[in-house]
Parts: sequence; C-alpha cells; structure tokens
Amino acid sequence: MSKPFCPESMKKILFLLLLVLATTLQAQEWQSSFSDAISKATEENKPIVLVFSGSDWCAPCIRLKKHIFDSDEFKAYASEHYVLYNADFPRKKQNQLPEPLMATNKSLIERYNPKGYFPLVVVLDKNEKVLGETGFVARSTPEKYIATLNKFIK
Repeated sequence: MSKPFCPESMKKILFLLLLVLATTLQAQEWQSSFSDAISKATEENKPIVLVFSGSDWCAPCIRLKKHIFDSDEFKAYASEHYVLYNADFPRKKQNQLPEPLMATNKSLIERYNPKGYFPLVVVLDKNEKVLGETGFVARSTPEKYIATLNKFIK
C-alpha cells in the first residue's frame, strides 16, 4: 500500500530544488577563480569587475553586496557586460577559504589593493590593466553603480 500524498514533503522537495537552482545560478555569475575570470574576459571580450571584500566582518562590503550586487538589476546587466570575481577575506574560522584561493586573493590584494581598502571594486580590462576603481557609495542604486563602473570602460 502506498503512502498518501504529503504536502509538507512536497514543499521540502520544492524548497531544496529551488535552493539548488539558486545556488547554481549564483555560482555561474561570479567566477570561482581569478584565472577563470581572465579566461572568460578574454573569450567574451568583457571587463573584469574585481571586488575586494570582507564578507563576514566589513559592514560596507555586506551592504554593497546586499543592495547592489545581489539586486536583480545588477545581476541582469553584469551577466551580459562584466566578468565578476570576488577576492574575499573572511575572518571567521567557519568562513575561511581554501588555501589556494586565499593565496590568489592575497596576491590580488598586493597587486591591486596595497592599501587594503574594503570594499574596493577595481575594473580591469581583459589584459588585467586597471581601468578604474570605486568602493561603497552610500544611497547608491544598482543603476547608478552600473553607470559608475561603465565610466571606466572606454
């Protein structure tokens, strides 16, 4: 005899499927390595938006991510016009990155952010030349932030 249909089980399954889908979509937007970002920028002839953040300790970094980078407007525009890479520097033990990724991020901060500003957003061309930089702008909108990034791109 089969079990009767359980709406709670179906809700849980649907939630898990949506979570996996959302995670997959998010993973496609931000490159998992800087070398992948360079390759994609070269293949697609797009600039790289390199973000230096402290995802678990830097309040302006968290606000920038929440209000700009996680917005539907930014995601839609960025997927067509930019290659994104987040050089993150978490401090909490449970958020630590794998050592190879941390080593890459440290080399990027030495090269592009030697003063250690957080957040710092550096726009690079596909040859890794700096086109411009900005940071967190209070009361900015995704549209204004996109316009700021686009001013650096000739």
